[in-house]
Amino acid sequence: MGPIIARRASLRGVRIVTWNVNSVKQRVPRLLQWLDERRPDVVCLQETKLTEEAFGALLGEELAARGYAFASHGQGQWNGVALLSRVGLDAVERGFAGQPAWSGKEEARAISAVCGGVRVHSLYVPNGREVDSDHFAYKLAWLAALADAVGAGPAEVALCGDFNIAPADADVFDPAAYVGHTHVTPPERAALGVFGAGGLTDVLRDRWPEERVFSYWDYRAGMFHQDLGMRIDLVLASAPVAGRVAAAWVDRAARKGKLPSDHAPVIVDLDVAPDGDLGPVVPPPSAPRRPRGTVRLPQSKD
Repeated sequence: MGPIIARRASLRGVRIVTWNVNSVKQRVPRLLQWLDERRPDVVCLQETKLTEEAFGALLGEELAARGYAFASHGQGQWNGVALLSRVGLDAVERGFAGQPAWSGKEEARAISAVCGGVRVHSLYVPNGREVDSDHFAYKLAWLAALADAVGAGPAEVALCGDFNIAPADADVFDPAAYVGHTHVTPPERAALGVFGAGGLTDVLRDRWPEERVFSYWDYRAGMFHQDLGMRIDLVLASAPVAGRVAAAWVDRAARKGKLPSDHAPVIVDLDVAPDGDLGPVVPPPSAPRRPRGTVRLPQSKD
C-alpha cells in the first residue's frame, strides 16, 4: 500500500487518528507501514486483541524507534484498546469512572491520556449484538456512564473510536437494509446524542455535512468494493479542540489490499492540514450508489 499524497514534514500540527485494527497482531506490517506513510502524532487503536504485556512485546521496539510512547489496555483475544503518541502521554487512565461490567467483569474497552494538552480517549463501544438483548442494555449503560465521566473531565477532550453506532441515516448505505438491526436504533442514537448535547462535535460530519462517507465495510459479500458501508468510527471533540480542526477524512486506501481490517482510519488534523483539505474519503470510492432496497446485509435472517 503506497502513499497517496506525500506528507510535508516541514509543516507542524497535530494529526489524531482512530483505527479499529481488528487484531493488531494480524495488522503489524500494514500498521507500521501506515505509520511511516501518514506520520500521525496520536493514534487510537481498537480491537487490539492482546494483553498489555503482549502488545508491548509485539510493538514496543518498533513504536519506540518511531518516537511513540504507548499505553494499552487488553484482555487477550477480545476487545483491547491502545494509545500511541509523539506529543506526550500523561495521566493514563484505563477504563473510566463508573464503567459498567459485563458478566461481572470490566472489559478492556477504554483508555485515555493527555496528549499535547488534550485528553484523548480510545474507545471501543460495546456492539449491542441484538436489539433489546442484555448486551444492548449494557451498550446503552456503558455510553451513559461514559457521558457522565467525560462531562466531569477537562474542557479539552477528544473521544476517538469505534462507537458501533451510525449517527444518522446518512451514515449507512441504505437505512432500509438496517431495519431491525443494532447500530441505527433510536435508543443508540439518543445515547450518542448526549455527547453532542454536552458540547462535543462530530468533527468529520461537521466538516462534510452533505457527503457520503463510511469507515466500516463488512468483509462479506464484497461490501467494500461496492461501497456498502457504515460510518461508525468517530472523533467527537470539545469546542476548544473542534475549533482547531484543519482537515478530517477517512483513509480508505488502508482498507484495501492484503489482510486489511474491516475498518479504515479516520484522520483529524489540528491547526495545519499537511496534505491539504482532501475531502471526506481518500481516495473516493469508484462504485456507483446502489438503489435503495436492493441489497440486504450479509447477517440478515430470512
